[in-house]
Amino acid sequence: MRNPTLHELLQAFTADTALQLSAETAGGVEVPFEIVEERGGRTPLYCYRPLTGPFIRDRLGRLSALPSYAPAARALEELDGIDEYLRARGEDRIQGEPRERADAALRSFLDAFFAERSDFSFDEQRFATTYEELERSLYDGRCLTTVIAPLLGVALEERTHELVLGDGLSLVPGDALPEAPNEAVWGDSEHPNVLAVLSLTQERAERPPISIARQRFRRLLTAMRLFERGGYALGPVAWTRVDDGAWRMVPLGGSGRPRLLTLIPNEREEELQTFWELISIQSPNRGELAWSLARFEMGCERLAPFEALTDCLLALRALLEPEGPASGRLGQRLAAMCAEPDERLRLIERTAHAISLERAVIAGLAPAEPGANALVEELGEHLRALLRDALCGHLDSDLRSVADALLGTPVAAGA
Repeated sequence: MRNPTLHELLQAFTADTALQLSAETAGGVEVPFEIVEERGGRTPLYCYRPLTGPFIRDRLGRLSALPSYAPAARALEELDGIDEYLRARGEDRIQGEPRERADAALRSFLDAFFAERSDFSFDEQRFATTYEELERSLYDGRCLTTVIAPLLGVALEERTHELVLGDGLSLVPGDALPEAPNEAVWGDSEHPNVLAVLSLTQERAERPPISIARQRFRRLLTAMRLFERGGYALGPVAWTRVDDGAWRMVPLGGSGRPRLLTLIPNEREEELQTFWELISIQSPNRGELAWSLARFEMGCERLAPFEALTDCLLALRALLEPEGPASGRLGQRLAAMCAEPDERLRLIERTAHAISLERAVIAGLAPAEPGANALVEELGEHLRALLRDALCGHLDSDLRSVADALLGTPVAAGA
């Protein structure tokens, strides 16, 4: 078996389908059949052949609503050999979007598993044979390359064995990946690390996709920082292997310092999947939004919250005060965007206080007053909310104009 994750997801979906179809036939629904001729001598013999293919296709709407359908479809959607599998199965139509081909592959997989059966019970041996046929088509002449790295500062619920994000990327509790190196799974905590896992199918002659892994792991770190408040970081090294070969360690680079664990509950997993898709598509490469996002991440990687004060203010100024600090509009615009009307004055005052603290830091004076770190974290949360809403499309990327519209202030042309 080359792809244990795909095996597990398809097994879950096939077993759920078996239960669904068995319940329907037990309730009196009949499987259509055809009479076929079999030659056994001079006298032809006739037998009944269940038309399980049409029977299953008529119920695809209900089967696609099963909880195990979407994860299995996403896993197939990201594989390169789907066309070969569909062609081997005699499917004429293999064009269309990746998700359409994944849906067709799932349909064809069920046809193969339940072929000519009127009993829809789940059979382990039959599944193994059907899955082996699929893997032969997917990986003939190719290999499955896996890259893993600890994603520190995050935890998944116990019943979550894998959180598939897409783009070949998933989050897996370290102890749910028995082949993973011990150093990747266990760190300073008594709990196993959550692993970022990138699985890609490629030609055997190609080099391992380490640069792709670095980019996607870094994008994942960005997504986590925007998705939920917390202290996240990637481990300094990653591990890669081809098929089920030996793991090889590769450097990944530093990415901050993790703090307390942030739990992603089951009910928010789908929200994280959707957010990852948005971030993957809409992540900016240039402009004020991209610059502010980079500055936000610099702040996330400081050793102490107060050290991130300048990062936070510079990012907010780029988004809300492009005229420069002399305009004095940052506090008003931030309050208009992030506070209820009766709380705006307080946020204006808090922003002014943060600016004065920054001046003390520049002058080499350590802040003596209590609550300085809390003030920086508060502004950081406002920055995170603005970046997240702008990247998701909930806010126009020209945040200054949005803020001035809320304040009723006309925006000067060319300003």
